[in-house]
Amino acid sequence: MTVDMSTLVAPKSDQLNADDLQAGPRTVVITAVKGNANAEQPVSIYFEGDNGRPFKPCKSMRRVLLAAWGAQASEYPGRAMTLYRDPTVTYGGFETGGIRISHMSHIERDMNVVLTATKTKRVPYKVQVLKPAAPKQAAGVDPAVAAQNTADDMVARVKAAATLADLKALTAHQGFVARQEKLRTGYPELAEKVAAAINDAIAFLDDGFPAPATGAQGEG
Repeated sequence: MTVDMSTLVAPKSDQLNADDLQAGPRTVVITAVKGNANAEQPVSIYFEGDNGRPFKPCKSMRRVLLAAWGAQASEYPGRAMTLYRDPTVTYGGFETGGIRISHMSHIERDMNVVLTATKTKRVPYKVQVLKPAAPKQAAGVDPAVAAQNTADDMVARVKAAATLADLKALTAHQGFVARQEKLRTGYPELAEKVAAAINDAIAFLDDGFPAPATGAQGEG
């Protein structure tokens, strides 16, 4: 049995803590922003998978959010940011660690925000652009095999049409058309196979259904 130690040291709290990020940074997508009747933590930022434990940014991180996304917190839901644990953050004279923001979506370029380090010192704080995650492809799935499976499925659907009306409805369906177009772009020989199946079905069922040109529409 595999044991994830990071799940066994999570502090009991009503908010995300720096110690929750000991296993590494976490990118979150915001779902809601709500105000609190608490002078030290006046705002709670809820996010997907927060388990009811929002991120309550400190004043420095609130300044970062303001500089990057503006004053209207109602516009924040749907945006994303990467949170990490900074072990050098101090509280009460001790290094307790704190949550910091390293990357944010919805900014055009990396930016520096000047933050107050001490009463007499201000320092630049860098926030980087959070780039969209690359789409994941199922492990071990060959695109050519997936395209062949798509074409085979489309041909089977065409052959299963019992009447010309059924066939016409199938080949006019937006999904079918999109799939055929995708095949035509990447695998034209498979698109031709589907078009040939449509023509054969028309000839078999009747001659009253207008035959599509070779390589024309298909399904999705």
